[in-house]
This record gives sequence, structure tokens and C-alpha cells, in this order.
Amino acid sequence: MAITKSQTHFPVISPLHKEEVLKDFKLAVTSRHASLMGRKEVFMGKAKFGIFGDGKELAQIAMAKAFQLGDFRSGYYRDQTFMMAIGELNVQQYFAQLYAHTDVEADPASAGRLMNGHFATRSIDDNGAWKDLTKKYNSAADISPTAAQMPKLLGLAYASKLFRENKGLKGLSQFSVNGNEVAWGTIGNASTSEGMFFESINAAGVLQVPMVISVWDDGYGISVPKEYHTTKGSISEVLMGFERNENEKGFEIIRVKGWDYEGLKQAFSHAGSVARTSHVPVLIHVEDMTQPQGHSTSGSHERYKSAERLQWEKDWDCIAKFREYIISSGIASDDTLDQIESEAKVEVKKLKEAAWNEFSGEIKIEIQEVLQLLKSTAEKSTRKVVLLQLVEDLSKTINPIRKDVIATVRKALLLLRFDSESIKSELKLWYKAQEEKNFDRYNSHLYSQTQWAVDKIEEVPVVYNEKSAMVDGREILQAFFDYTLEKDPRFFAFGEDVGKIGDVNQAFSGLQAKYGESRVSDTGIRECTIIGQGIGTALRGLRPVAEIQYLDYLLYGLQMLSDDLASLLYRTKGGQKAPLIVRTRGHRLEGVWHSGSPMGMILSSLRGMIVCVPRDMTQAAGMYKTLLEADEPAIVIECLNGYRLKEKMPANLGEYNVTLGKPEILREGKDLTIVTYGSMCRIVMEAADVLDEIGISIEVIDVQTLLPFDTFGIIGESIKSTNRVIFADEDVPGGASAFMLQQVIENQDIFKSLDSEPQTIAAKAHRPAYSSDGDYFSKPSVDDVVEKVYQVMHESNPKKFPAL
Repeated sequence: MAITKSQTHFPVISPLHKEEVLKDFKLAVTSRHASLMGRKEVFMGKAKFGIFGDGKELAQIAMAKAFQLGDFRSGYYRDQTFMMAIGELNVQQYFAQLYAHTDVEADPASAGRLMNGHFATRSIDDNGAWKDLTKKYNSAADISPTAAQMPKLLGLAYASKLFRENKGLKGLSQFSVNGNEVAWGTIGNASTSEGMFFESINAAGVLQVPMVISVWDDGYGISVPKEYHTTKGSISEVLMGFERNENEKGFEIIRVKGWDYEGLKQAFSHAGSVARTSHVPVLIHVEDMTQPQGHSTSGSHERYKSAERLQWEKDWDCIAKFREYIISSGIASDDTLDQIESEAKVEVKKLKEAAWNEFSGEIKIEIQEVLQLLKSTAEKSTRKVVLLQLVEDLSKTINPIRKDVIATVRKALLLLRFDSESIKSELKLWYKAQEEKNFDRYNSHLYSQTQWAVDKIEEVPVVYNEKSAMVDGREILQAFFDYTLEKDPRFFAFGEDVGKIGDVNQAFSGLQAKYGESRVSDTGIRECTIIGQGIGTALRGLRPVAEIQYLDYLLYGLQMLSDDLASLLYRTKGGQKAPLIVRTRGHRLEGVWHSGSPMGMILSSLRGMIVCVPRDMTQAAGMYKTLLEADEPAIVIECLNGYRLKEKMPANLGEYNVTLGKPEILREGKDLTIVTYGSMCRIVMEAADVLDEIGISIEVIDVQTLLPFDTFGIIGESIKSTNRVIFADEDVPGGASAFMLQQVIENQDIFKSLDSEPQTIAAKAHRPAYSSDGDYFSKPSVDDVVEKVYQVMHESNPKKFPAL
């Protein structure tokens, strides 16, 4: 095992090295004072919450020295010193994020949308086009859930492997230089207890990717010491079985002390070199770190650390030890270091105040505008006294935020409800203008706003001719994936059983043999890191399809999809994108597992992703085409029972697409509209035939996508014609059927057109029972649809449709 030991003899110091050391010392104390002042700002009420990187400064400076242009970081919320060291964070930006400044220039990482300590660089320009990632230092946007940065790290590293091995990618020079980029991850020692960490470690060892994981080990996870977290109390000891040797591939494992300046530089330099040249994953266990201010501003570490431990942390603080090293090596005197630290403290305070003034200055302008409007309005209103009281209350607010301003205006407009429009018009106009500004500040960029948004993709209809043969649905997908693999070198697919056998339903049959393992590949049973692998590669400009074999397995990867992928564009305010396509399948298979349709869960947790629910494989292929032209992440849920059903082979396969957000009318009718999707389309169409025989005409609409949902208003127009509607799906009651109902009721102005109460058809609340009988009594059947429609028509016209 490669272990970097603490220095016992200091090296000879050159003048150039002295300059570097003193520069590093200044950066370390600058970052430390930013942490110390940041905590005070929270306690003064100027920020909501604070979490800081104090105690980790020296290791992060060493990591930055090995970090090169084109490399990627996927870390966590204590990496401020590293971000400062690579020049992607300055002190003013650091405090701007603490205050939640919504200007993207002030806080480029998140435009005030994330709490402090969440770092990101901007990979795309204002138009959504990729920048040259090889000429910049890159940080994937952070997320808070512990260890959730690890699966994405795997994908960032895997992209380098693909860029090196896939000759078709050599022309994509803005994304890679022959796969030389290293993905650097950071994690706290306690978070290594998470399954995501172990799954990522195992996958990286199998794949042999250039990934360096640094474990910042300060001995605790909030209040819980490491003996409760980690077997043997040491993650590097636990992972010894992953260590590589002469005969077996695996990890390079390094241990180093967090206060050892020379040892840290050596460790990170070695790790970067091994990962970069040989594509070997590396674990650096950085021990003896401290956390001088405790975990965060939510509590004090004096509550759970002994006096002895607290004293040890003071004695072995990395900056204190760094100071000792500098003095002992003759680089600088105590007085010189005091002066450097004093100057750094003054500079941090100055930049902190500049950040506050810039943040609060915007709000002060809004306050002054509102105060003036309220005063002038009060002079004309019968509610003068109470309006002037609002003026006084707002003007006396300490450290006001935007909420205080807007809440005051809303109270005023409520008070003015009986006044004439001329009296309150100016205040209303100001409020409306602020609504637009605040939407941009706090609500924009949930979905793409670029020319590659799904709603900007021009529709190309499917075409058939006299040679169009009837084939299994899976053959249409297989032909589409074959076409795309040939045309686009960025496109690749991976997942369990996807490679050699071509997936369990044969949509990739024969394609690994044709295009190679870097294009169509198998993975282990590890859904969480399959998603992470997809996110990381998509962040680096590739177009992955990550397969989750069955819909219920999506739960393993749901956190990555929800906390990371779905919110990426939003939490960076358009600074990063990862157009990953997640391919999975569900619906109608018999039994408790592989047959569920948890669409309500998906709709609630994956806002920010496109959710496609094709009824057949022709539609699915068209949706994949649209998504591959777009720049948004998506999930495509294919019908499990549709792969062997016959469909006509399109004549323009690989060219036609499906407009997402546009429902399709499968059958016209005049008595009632049924809105559905996926496998339920066949159920409803069969029911429509039965109903037609008894004189009930049903209009059947396939929504095609749940997100976006009917942006064309097609469902509303149908209901205005039929005056009755049923929303049908296989989810549990209150799931997707309720979602569809809500979307149409609130957004398509149909209420006054309804002659009957809107209805839903859903599965039973439990998972489906096994066997055909289990399916019949658990999920909506043709008979269920017929009876529900008949009941609605009976209530409308009992004479024509007597009770059953």
C-alpha cells in the first residue's frame, strides 16, 4: 500500500518554494477568517445558516496543486479553500452565497438558490451552449445529501475512460484531451458509511477510472465519533481489500495527515499522476483533521467533545502546524506570519462588507420604492392610517429581506381592496413587475430555456410506406438504437444486461458486438451508480442512456435523480446541464414487483425532468429522437408487455420524432373523454369498442408525456366538446390520475364545460397480486373502464342508460 508518512525532516527550501509556501499560508488564513466571520454573520441574523470548511484548509490547498485544467470536482460543502485555490471562488462570492444573493454574477455557483458551501462552475454559456471544458477548472454542482456526490463522481471519471477508448469521440476537443482529465471527489469520514460511497468505490474499482477520492477525517459525523461510523475506525483499513497489487486491479490507497504540508503535496501529486496516466482510482485518507467551529451554526461541538479532544484540535489544527513548519524551516518569522494573517483578516472583512452592501443595497432600493409608493397611496386612500403604519413597520425592520418588502405590499393591496383602481394602480404595477423579477430570481430554470428545450424541437411525423412490415415492437427500438449509435459517437447505453445479451427485452440485441463495449455495456447490479454514471458523463458533453431494468428498481437511484439530476439546471440557474436519458419499463406485468406504476412518486420527486410514457415502441423511438436533440434530462417508461406486440416499421426511422407535451387523440368521440397513457391506452381502446356497441361514444386521448403535460390544451378542447371526462391510469388512487385532473382543471378552464363530475380510474392502493387473476383484481381492466363510463352516463341520462 502506498502510504505517505508525516515529514520528520524538512526539505531544503528554495526561494521559489518560500514564495509558494507563504502564498499558501495567506490562502489558508484567508479561508479560515472567512469561516470565522461567516459564523458570526449567521448569529447576527444576516444569514440563515452556515456550514464552513475550517480545519480542512491545508489538504485542499494540496489537492488544488494537483488539479489541472479540464479536471472535475464532485465534493461537498467544506471545500471552500480548494475552490479559492483554483481561482473559482473569491471571498466576496463566498459571502454573497451566504447571504443568498440572487445575482448570478455575485454568486455564480447558484445565484443564491443554495445555502453556503455549495460550489459549482458554469459549464454552459447564457445561451445554453457548452463552453470549452478543457480550458477551465470544473466543479460539478454540489448537493447536500451525504455521499450523494460519489455516484456522479464515478460518471465524471468514466467519461475520461470513454474519451480515451472511443475513437469516435476524438473530435470533441472542447470536452476532453484524450481522457487525461481526473475526477476529484471529497467526502467527510462519517459519510463513507453511506451505501452510495461503497457502491461508488466498488464500481470505480471494476471500471478502473481516473477518480481520486479524498476523505477528510476529523473523527466525527456531527456528534457521533468514528467508532460508531466505521469498522476499525478507519475507512482506509476497511477498504484494504480494494487495494491493487501486481496481479490484480483495484485502488491505490494513500494515508496522510491533514496537518502535514509536504506529505499532503506528495500524496495528491502522486494520486493525480497515477489516476491521470494509468486510469487507476485512488483513495486518499486524510487523517487528523479538525473542525474548529463544529459541524455548523446549528450547534456547538463543546456539547459532545471532551476537553482533551478540544485541546488536541487546537494543538493539531492544520494552520497552527503549518505555522510551525514555516518557522522551523526558516521560511518566515512569527511576526511575518502575524502580519500576513492580519492583512488577510482585514481583506476578508472588507470583502464581506462589500458582499453585504451589494446584497442589501438591492433590497434597500426596493424598500425605498415601496415606502414612497405607500406614502403617496396613503394620501389618496381612506386607509391612510394603517398604510402609514405599514410604512413605519417596514422602515424599522432590522436586516430586511425581500420577503419583508413583498409581504408589506400584499398587505397593502388587501387593505386597498375597496379603493378605486386609480388609487392603487401604481402599487399594483410595481408588484406585478416584481413578480416577474422574483420569478426569475427564485423560480426560473426548472426546465431548459435554451433553443434546445424540448418544446423548441421541430416535429417530424412518422412515415410508412407499402414496404413497412409488421414487426415486434422491440425491433423498432433496436433499429432506432442501431441508427443512432452509427450516427452519433456521443451516444452510448449501459445498464444491467444491456451489453452482451442486448437488454432483457432485446432492444440492444447485437449492438455491443457491432459497436463495442464502450458504446453498449453491461454494469453490475447497482442502480444508484448507474444513474450517477449517467449524470457524470452527461455533465461532460456525452449523450448517455442509463437503463434501470424495471421501474420499481428506480427507487435505488431515486435520490440521485431527485436531489441531483432533476434540480441541476435549477440550482445552478442555467449554469450546468446533464441531458441524461433514463430508460426503464413498467406497467401490467403480474405480481407485486416489476408491475407497479408509481407515477405519483415520480411526478412529485422528478420535477425538472421530462417524463415520457409511450404506449408503444414506435412512440418510444420518436421520443428518444426528440430527447437526443434536446438538452434536458428525461425518463422514458416503456410498456413491459409491448415488446412482442406487432407494430408497423416506420419508413423514416431515426428521423421522425414525437412532440413532447402534445397529447394524441387515438379515437374521436362525442359523449365522454378518457385521458390516459402507456399500457392503459390498449385497455381503454378495447373498452371504447365495447361501449360503442351500447351506444356510448368515447374520445380517447393518450397524453404521451406527463412532464410536460398537454402544453397544447388538446385535452381541454376535447372536454369542451364531450362535457365529461375520466382520467385513467395504473397508479394508486391519488397518483397520476389526480395529477392529470389537477393539471386540466387548473390550467385549461374546463370547469364550466363539465356536465358531470370529473372521475378517475386507478389501480387498487396495494401492489398488484400475482397471476392473471391478481392483475384483474388489482389493476384497471376493460370491465372497470366500461362500468365507470356507464355509471357516468347513467347519472347523466338514467332513462337511456338504466342502472346495471
